Amino acid sequence: MPGRIEDYAVIGDLQTAALVGRDGSIDWLCLPNFDSPACFAALLHDESAGHWRIAPAAGGAATRRHYRGDTLLLESEWDTPEGIVRVVDCMPSRGDAAHVVRVVDGVSGAVPMRTELVLRFDYGHIVPRARGCDSHFEAVAGPDTAWLRADVPVHGDDRKAVSEFTVRAGQRVAFVLTHQRSHLPRPEPVDPHHALDDTERFWRRWIGGCDYDGRWSDAVRRSLLTLKVLTYRPTGGILAAATTSLPEQIGGSRNWDHRYCWLRDATFTLQALLGTGYDAEAKAWREWLLRAVAGMPSDLQVMYALDGTRRLPEITLDWLKGYQGSRPVRVGNTTAGQLQLGAWGEVLDGLHVSRDAGIAATDAAWELQRALLDFLEGNWSQPDNSLWALRGRRRQFVHSKVMSWAGFDRAVAAVERHRLDGPVDRWRAIRDEIHAEVCAKGFDADRYTFTQSYGSTALDAALLLLPRVGFLPWDDARVAGTVAAVQRELCPDGFVLRYRPERDNVDGLPGTEGALLASTFWLVDALHGIGRRDQAVESFERLLSLRNDVGLLAEEYDPAAGRQLGNTPQASSHVGLVNSALLLSGTTTRTSDDAEERHTRRT
Repeated sequence: MPGRIEDYAVIGDLQTAALVGRDGSIDWLCLPNFDSPACFAALLHDESAGHWRIAPAAGGAATRRHYRGDTLLLESEWDTPEGIVRVVDCMPSRGDAAHVVRVVDGVSGAVPMRTELVLRFDYGHIVPRARGCDSHFEAVAGPDTAWLRADVPVHGDDRKAVSEFTVRAGQRVAFVLTHQRSHLPRPEPVDPHHALDDTERFWRRWIGGCDYDGRWSDAVRRSLLTLKVLTYRPTGGILAAATTSLPEQIGGSRNWDHRYCWLRDATFTLQALLGTGYDAEAKAWREWLLRAVAGMPSDLQVMYALDGTRRLPEITLDWLKGYQGSRPVRVGNTTAGQLQLGAWGEVLDGLHVSRDAGIAATDAAWELQRALLDFLEGNWSQPDNSLWALRGRRRQFVHSKVMSWAGFDRAVAAVERHRLDGPVDRWRAIRDEIHAEVCAKGFDADRYTFTQSYGSTALDAALLLLPRVGFLPWDDARVAGTVAAVQRELCPDGFVLRYRPERDNVDGLPGTEGALLASTFWLVDALHGIGRRDQAVESFERLLSLRNDVGLLAEEYDPAAGRQLGNTPQASSHVGLVNSALLLSGTTTRTSDDAEERHTRRT
């Protein structure tokens, strides 16, 4: 059985990522890209679906582990009766092929070690043809070929490659797994020790660009590194998470594929990057956004693949048992084609944030935004599926209306502040109409709170965002009333549920789910906004305590079981951490003047 979700650390090369357990086993890796089929899928089944373990022969979890400073080099150490051993894992920057480098360091004594490599392509479904000789092992099936090169003899057959060896103090034993498409020539080997050094330099140089030095600097820097490792370098797209089908309820069916880029995260991601000095990454994300949404405004999707691909057909992998029995395992995501009106507002808001930050605007980008506004003008009053991609019937969700309002509000600002061309009087009138309707139909005066949808008594964590997008000022009594209602009805043990699934069968799914970490960071921001700073800081630091031993957060948390849930590492959780830290530290997203000054200083 795979470990708890928080038992996993991540390494990556900005095109894919691997999850490494406390026991030294890589239980998840998709090659060559994040959304490719996995060759190690033990995370969603058992070891027979593919894994690669390097650990003391006696087994057991590492005594301690950590990343080497502000890098993605993972160091796991075991204290054994025979001595101390360390395994250093990394994925060097991609050249013409993907590599996983694992180096065993003898720290003291003489420790018997064992490595076991089980390659199973297509999510554990395909057993490759394999052969081994001395310190080399090769496996091929269909479009995939992988080679293992080691400093010790490896014995292999069609089932696995195994090596047993002893590492002594001062000795280093290296392993390199290389993947390439099977029709291409075998790539040049990488020197594992040089790869470690190069990878460490890359990550230290990159994090050196962070200009946040506030109270929570360590946590912010680790979250930024996590966001970077979830970035697909060829296009600039940022994944929601590195995994699929890690459950929102253990044993349940709320298991989704998060290896895609969601539009709903656009603005918050830009704010996190711009607020910490990463203008280049913010610009790359904006450019990905513009390419992805180009085309007919009516065809806008809520998510896209790493390269902007739109078709993400959802299938189930019925040969996999699922994480700790949580079935089905899904690949693809059918909600990509849902109507989520908030997506149009999110795109317009994100481009507004980048415009205010001085990221160069273009005529084509403004033309696209005007087309999006034309669509929104004719459709904002429609019911939709909400930002939560609910699979129940469409409703008039308050957050969707508010984000439609935000789209027109940003358009008015573009004309008034940035001198762009557009029918500002008409946009202003639509903005005001939406505002009046939401306040009339989406507010429960008896309970003094906004509601999830028109005519409903249910609440929604997204209501915490109303003042953040400027729909109401923080000192409006309706904001404080809504925050209090969310705390009262959606906060078991202080962590915020997205909504109550059992209310009105709103999502059309069985079972329940954990508290969403991103929405709990929204509560931190809301508490700060209404003047309850001490409570905001207390809640923020409680959230920090949920990170695993290497600083990672999944999508959700189960307060009763005390464990993380959902796909991991989750970008929205780490974006929320960064933005809340910036807010509590008194730091905001840079303006265009700030960006120009910083660029001049660095130049």
